[in-house]
Amino acid sequence: MHEKPLSPHLQIYKPQLTSVLSIMHRISGVFLGVGVLHFLLFLWSLALIRNDQPGSGEPLLACLMLSFFTAWLIMPALVYHTLNGIRHLCWDCGFGLGIKAVYRSGWLVVLLTCFSFVVPIILFFLR
Repeated sequence: MHEKPLSPHLQIYKPQLTSVLSIMHRISGVFLGVGVLHFLLFLWSLALIRNDQPGSGEPLLACLMLSFFTAWLIMPALVYHTLNGIRHLCWDCGFGLGIKAVYRSGWLVVLLTCFSFVVPIILFFLR
């Protein structure tokens, strides 16, 4: 039997800002889903910790440290997903559909997302 030719796939295309941002939007949605599950597990673990026993604060401290670290990792995904979602809503309303405007808004989303990731680190070490 003769093999049919495959249609062009992602490997032959040069990555563009728009395609990378689209893929990152989907990945950030997955991270947010994992973050929600982590938050629910955190609440569940808090409910299981008994405070009336000696040394009961150690698991609580470990849970809090892990949660702050996870929140720090999830926050840029939330910022990116939100800003990119607003960008898509603007497109739905007919704003910013020109190629220059699309690239400008894309770079703005990237810049603000990086800013939201770096600023907490700076604030943490300056306090």
